[in-house]
Amino acid sequence: MNNESCLQWFCRVALWEGVSTVVLFGIAMPLKYFAGMPAAVTYVGWAHGLLFMLYVAFLALAASKLGWAFKRVALFFVASLVPFAPFFVERSLRRETVAG
Repeated sequence: MNNESCLQWFCRVALWEGVSTVVLFGIAMPLKYFAGMPAAVTYVGWAHGLLFMLYVAFLALAASKLGWAFKRVALFFVASLVPFAPFFVERSLRRETVAG
C-alpha cells in the first residue's frame, strides 16, 4: 500500500467511524432506552467497534508510512474518542491530500 492510498483509506475509515458514533449515540441508544430495542445498540455498537479498531490500525499504519509526529498521532487518537471529532480529522486529511 503506497502512502497516498494509505491516507485515503484512513480518511474513509475516519469518516465512517464518525458516522457510526453519531448513529450509535443519536439513533441506536435512544431506540434501546426509549423504544425498548436493545438490538439496535448490539448491531450498531458492533459496527462502531470494528470501525474504531480499523481507525486505530490505519492511524498506526499512516503514522508509520508518513512519518507523523507523536503529537499528531496522539491528537488523532484522542479525536477517535470524541464524538464528531473524526469528521475534523477526515476533513483535515482530505485538504492535505488535495494540497499535497
